[in-house]
Amino acid sequence: MGYLSGQLRGGVALGSLMLVLLGSSAEAQQRNRTAAQPAPAAEAPVVLDQINVQGEGVPGGALLSGPTTTRTTRQELDREQIQSLTDLSKRVEAGITFNRQTNSLNIRGLDGARVLTTIDGIRQPFLTDTRVNGRGIGPAFDFDSLSTLDLLRGGSGASTLGGGALGGALAVRTLDPEDLIRNGRSYGALAKTGYDSTDRAWFGSAAAAAKWGNTSALLQGGFRDGHEVDNKGNNKSIGAARTAPNPSDFNQYNFLGKLYHEVDGVHRFGLQGEFFKRADRTQVRTSTVSTTGNFRPGSYETGEDVERNRVSLSYDYKMPGSFFDEAHAIAYWQKIRRNDLVNAWRYTSIVGPYARDNENEENAYGLNGHVIKNFQTGALSHRLLIGTELRMSSLEQFSSGVDNCPAKPASGLFTGSFATCNNLHTNQADQPKVDGKMVGVYLHDEIGMLDNRLRITSGARFDWYEEVPQNTPAYFSGGSRPTSLPPSSSDTGWSPRLRLEYDILKNAPWVKDVTFFAQWAKTFRAPTANELYGRFGGPGTYLRIGNPDLRPEEGNGIDVGLRFGDKQLGGSVTYFYTKYHNFIEQQQIEAPSALYPQGGITSFRNIPRAEIQGVEINGQYAFAQNWLVRGSFAYTRGVNKTDDTFLNSIPPVQGIVAIAYGTDSWGAEVSTKLAGKRDDVAATTGSNQGFRAPGYAIFNASAWWRPMPQIADLELQVGVYNIFDRKYFDAVAVPTGVLAQARDYYSEPGRTVKATLKYQF
Repeated sequence: MGYLSGQLRGGVALGSLMLVLLGSSAEAQQRNRTAAQPAPAAEAPVVLDQINVQGEGVPGGALLSGPTTTRTTRQELDREQIQSLTDLSKRVEAGITFNRQTNSLNIRGLDGARVLTTIDGIRQPFLTDTRVNGRGIGPAFDFDSLSTLDLLRGGSGASTLGGGALGGALAVRTLDPEDLIRNGRSYGALAKTGYDSTDRAWFGSAAAAAKWGNTSALLQGGFRDGHEVDNKGNNKSIGAARTAPNPSDFNQYNFLGKLYHEVDGVHRFGLQGEFFKRADRTQVRTSTVSTTGNFRPGSYETGEDVERNRVSLSYDYKMPGSFFDEAHAIAYWQKIRRNDLVNAWRYTSIVGPYARDNENEENAYGLNGHVIKNFQTGALSHRLLIGTELRMSSLEQFSSGVDNCPAKPASGLFTGSFATCNNLHTNQADQPKVDGKMVGVYLHDEIGMLDNRLRITSGARFDWYEEVPQNTPAYFSGGSRPTSLPPSSSDTGWSPRLRLEYDILKNAPWVKDVTFFAQWAKTFRAPTANELYGRFGGPGTYLRIGNPDLRPEEGNGIDVGLRFGDKQLGGSVTYFYTKYHNFIEQQQIEAPSALYPQGGITSFRNIPRAEIQGVEINGQYAFAQNWLVRGSFAYTRGVNKTDDTFLNSIPPVQGIVAIAYGTDSWGAEVSTKLAGKRDDVAATTGSNQGFRAPGYAIFNASAWWRPMPQIADLELQVGVYNIFDRKYFDAVAVPTGVLAQARDYYSEPGRTVKATLKYQF
């Protein structure tokens, strides 16, 4: 892995140098010719790069467009130095956060499988390992490969995207050739490199695109090599008192290739290929090890490998006034594999090697497509959207490993000095192989009246899914001793949506447009394979089992608010309220007993009722030439109505305020991220204890410089984050229950610096 990453690093660096050498000459000649011409007497004021509230075009496209969707473009990702979802939540979007415990995005207080992620329209599964319960694979893409990032808050996206968008959706689109080819040229390229002290990471990427005739192509590659994420802990002792992070190394790389061919300017056929891999290795120094215990420092290493491969064929059609105005489809194969690793040596109990490789792999085939038709019926205009999602998948889990345990005795249980071996379950499957099918169809009609000032959108999506366990020897040889195959899980779901939008003002003098909106939507989330069929443990220890009778989680909510203005002066205010039914949570169903003395039996159940409500505000104001102020604010409150307790996944009230200045050659921004204290948590003691976090304010500053804007598009950017080295906690990213480490272990990074160098032509 390190060798491959090193080769890629060298290739990207060499490619970047070649791009600079080859492109700078032609670039300079063209710029010099234009520079020789006098500028117009009155130039338009410089427009700063801005974080869109309403965005360029339609944020989210046809499937995610709506009043609660915002878009961040490639230019804006670069300007704010965003290379992770954590960066996005700290610098742009106050209403989200990244939960490092579940490795997932948190939107409106929901995370994990309750937030749907799509890459180029392709659904990404939230894969959890039965032995690492609740932690998914995280975002398996490189931010430098993205063209746009659309964030939809709330469940309205389920009416087109389907199940999983309970809290919201993250839809990213990778680079296309037209993202690099500029100013009427037939080629374009982009190279970028930099350093981030947050995890002491070096990173780089390079992309090139070309167009000849009706054919265009793009190639992109990137890497990131680094270490553990820093925090404010300074105790580097061994064990539970440690507050410094565990030493860790990671390397990540990706490749992206696209080829398109257009016919008559109406049809476009595409072929895409994508590869992403990340490998993390951690030397454990926390409570798992001790200097005299069974596992000792230097002899206990954990790891996680994530790999995603995708090949897809796409078709795009656009011809207004024909039978369909637009048609879009993508057929794909996608494989995602996750390996959770342990490589250790035991010193006292069953002396010898101890290694585990828990692998989950999903292969999926699918077809997504939709058509758009615009037409009139009398005084009413219609925008009809019809689409489908078809998906087949196969998910297989297996845990391989080695240890020094002897052969199992005839009784089936180890005793005496070998009793620890009852916990050593390996070379088995902790859940059966699961074959899945999903069919979704949707139809929506946006009806415009009163010269399109009033718009009413109604529609729904219907989904059917089925998960079928398969008989495999690896499952029945498991230590939990299954005796039969669990039943299939199948259900249907309706995701209706009704939206009203009314333009109160049109082209007003101070605020360009003011639009009132209100929408109602329902959504659902099917249980994961682990929640349905996971089975781990065994006699003499404990047992964790899935529940094949789980019902899908359901949401029923409203959004009401105002959108106003444009990029000069604009924003939005939204109030939301959603009721949830059948929330899935883990619970103990049998107390410790003689057969399962270490923890009894735990399984999953549906919580009948929960509710989440809150307010979201976004805005920006270009108050003078070259100046911009922007802000984002979010307040969320969530309650488990069944048990009358707070939901521990709800973040505190948060806000972001930034002011920026920019010209065509340099610019700077200062910003602050604010958060109130979080005291509204469930349980003050026990396994469901929520983390109480104090409020905080952190300050950031960044500046960029284009030394030769008339000659080359070369840009240097430096950012300093958490300038005053404040110790603070992201409450959502701290695990629930009794903390295994001292409190400061869970703190966020102190002062960090990021520098990037980018060249484009």
